[in-house]
Formats: sequence, C-alpha cells, structure tokens
Amino acid sequence: MHDLWRLSGSAIAALVRARDVSATEVAQAALARLEAVNSSINAVVDRRPEDTLAQAARVDAALARGEDVGPLAGVPITVKVNLDQAGFATTNGVRLQKDLIAYENSPVVDNMLAAGAVILGRTNTPAFSYRWFTSNLLHGETRNPHDPGLTPGGSSGGAAAAVAAGIGAIALGTDIAGSIRYPAYACGIHGLRPSLGRVAAFNASSPERSIGGQIMAVSGPIARSIEDLKLGLGALAQPDARDPWWVPAPLEGPAMERRVALCANPGQLQTGEEVKRALGVAATRLEDAGWHVDEVTDLPPLDEAVELQLILWLADGFTGKLTDAEKEGDPGALTVLRAHEALGRSLDLTSLSSALTRRATLIRQWQLFLERYPVVLMPVSGELPFESGLDLRDADSFQRVWRAQTPQIGIPFLGLPALAVTTGFEGRTPVGVQVVSARFREDLCLAAGAAIEAGGEPLTPVDPAAD
Repeated sequence: MHDLWRLSGSAIAALVRARDVSATEVAQAALARLEAVNSSINAVVDRRPEDTLAQAARVDAALARGEDVGPLAGVPITVKVNLDQAGFATTNGVRLQKDLIAYENSPVVDNMLAAGAVILGRTNTPAFSYRWFTSNLLHGETRNPHDPGLTPGGSSGGAAAAVAAGIGAIALGTDIAGSIRYPAYACGIHGLRPSLGRVAAFNASSPERSIGGQIMAVSGPIARSIEDLKLGLGALAQPDARDPWWVPAPLEGPAMERRVALCANPGQLQTGEEVKRALGVAATRLEDAGWHVDEVTDLPPLDEAVELQLILWLADGFTGKLTDAEKEGDPGALTVLRAHEALGRSLDLTSLSSALTRRATLIRQWQLFLERYPVVLMPVSGELPFESGLDLRDADSFQRVWRAQTPQIGIPFLGLPALAVTTGFEGRTPVGVQVVSARFREDLCLAAGAAIEAGGEPLTPVDPAAD
C-alpha cells in the first residue's frame, strides 16, 4: 500500500468507500511521499501531519458507522496559502501576513472536507499571488518537478508542482489571470478555472475584495486527470451563503453540437511552433473522438478584454497595492506593479465605470460566438513554460512574458470557464492547450478535455528532476 500516492483521486475514493484501504493508510502514504520529495521542489510550505492523520481517522470512523463520507472519501489534497484554513496563516506569500491566522475555513476548504477529502498541507504562491512564477521572501521558491530551471507557473505554482510530484491527487488553486491554468500547463497536468459564481469563495481573515477581484477571481481544482477535476468541481460547487456571487447552476448543461473553434493566434498572438504543434495534437484527438474542429483566424475581442481586465485590477486601490508591495520588498511583486504604474495612477472612477460597461458588450459577443462554437481551443500561453525568473531579467523580458500570457488574462474578465489540458512534452518541457466554453459550461470544457486526454498517455506522478 506504499504506492497509494500514485493513484488518482477517483481511484482512492473508490477504494476507501469500499473499505479496501483505509483513509489513514492513504494519508500515511501521501505524507511519506510529501516527506520524500517536497524538499526538492518546496511546493508545500505549511503542514501538520498530526492534523492530516486526525482528518483521515474521522473519515475511517464515519465509514465504520456506515455513514456516507462523500465523493472524495480519503482523497489527499493541498490548499493554497491564500485560502483561509482555520488555525493556519493565510500568508498569500508575504511576510506582512505571516501571523494572519484564519479563524474559519474558506467555503472551498469546507466543501472539500465535507466531501471527505484529507488536507496534506498548504502550497506556495508568489508574493500577493501576483506573478506567473512562484517565489517570495517568506516561503522561498517553488521549483518545477520536471525541470528546476523552468517556472512551475504561478500563482498556484506550489499547488501544481505538488500534484505533478504526487503530493496529493487534487490541489486547490485560485485564478484571476491564469493562476490555475498556467501552473497546470507548466507542470504538465490539468487545471480548471470555473465560471464566476460556480465555486463559492470567501476569506473571513481579510478585507472584502474590490469589485475587480470579486468578479474575476475564482477558486478551482488542479489534478493529474480530467476525472479528478470533475470530481473536485462537484465537491467545490456546493452552496455557501458567504459568497453573494454563487449561482445554483447545474453541473451538466443541455446537449450541444460537438463543434470546436481552433484559434492558434488569438488577438494576433505570436504563438510558438511548439505550442502550435500541441494545438494540432489536441485538434486531432478531438476529431478522432467525434468532435468537429474548424480553424478560425480570430475570436471575439480578447486583447481588449486583457486591457480592461488590467483596468479593473488596478483602478480600485492601486496606491494601496503598491504601498503594501514596497513594505514587503518583494522584487517580483514590485516588478509587476511598477510595470503598470503609469496606468494604475491614471485611473479613476470613470475608468472603472467604462470598463464595467464595456464588459457587458464583450461578454455578449463571446456568448453569441459560443452559441455557434460551444468550445474554443486556443493556447494557454504563446510560449513554452518560461525559464525561472524570466520576468525579473529586464523590462523587455517582462513584456515578453506579459504578451505570451494574454490568452489567459482576458478570460477572467469575461467570467468564462477555461481548462488547461496537457498534451505531452517538447523534450522535457511540458506543453498543453486551453479549452474555453460558455458560462457554467464546465461540462463542455471537461468533455473536450477528456477527449484530448484520452488520446495521450495517462499521467503519473513525476520524481523531481535534479538541477
């Protein structure tokens, strides 16, 4: 039973519910894997093994009483350090919050525990969760388990690195500009950004978020299989009155024509040949599974959505963001904010109102397009995963990173669900694609993702690569 950590979440839950293995045995195996590999990648930065084993014991006791422990029975998971978990610091990767102890769980934590999951530990994020690279002055740098010279992505870089290395079957991440999708892409696994309102979110430890954060940031699952993403989404999508944006939308929508719009260069993105090959692989797998794929030259406005997303993020409280970053002194956070300082200082209430008004127009255009093509296939990034710290090298490198990431940045502004699906490797470098669908149609993203996944090799945990 020592290799239980290799199994998918769905396989573990089935074994535990059948009482073929205990949740305690699963937790012990997962903790042993964490102990064996975490020092190489620094993915989990806060853990209490005794608490993990106590959670597993409660699952076993409930099963012994004949109770239904939920769809995630005994499944080991991790939680990002910007999510409230009672008794733990919600650090968000900054020293300023190292003593910010949560007194209650975020809805996503409560929902996963209610579904029977067992929490192994808390995963790293860049300072303030601002970057597509995961390092900070409090917890240090997370390394990509496939290649320590590459970013593990960000801001949920610790979450994705943990799952890729076999530390838990499912990880909880957050996404406001690609922070679930890019780490999944960089670490060679899958990550789902749900629609706004699908997954209830709230941090009681922190001030209420500004309007930009409220309508663009979501929580979602990262995993090694599409089935585990589906399992995780079902658990996460339960109601919670603390989130006024939560919507009781069904997880399965009406049947739609299996038609896909493939766009390799959305918004005139300069897409690398390796990424184009991955899109071609994904398109072929979809066609083999009975989907109709049309190549299109462009999509409804995406570059404009990127520009307006940035306005919504910066317009409300830029000065406070910059002041906090200067207090923290984190070079990554400061680089991000200073790169956008001129825009941030120029914005006012009119800018914010105009962005919100224009948002309705862009969402309408996308909704009409998605009636014709229920699924869009496009890059996660215009480039393969970047070398570690590329954004800090110089201004040109920062802009290169920003331009490559535009397919991710615009989607949150539109409130749409999006899925990063790995398609394999270019050498030892992971690569994948992004699948987008209409609001609350995560089921279509997952169906297309399953077809892409089925055409490749099953994902198994990787042993972290040496420097």
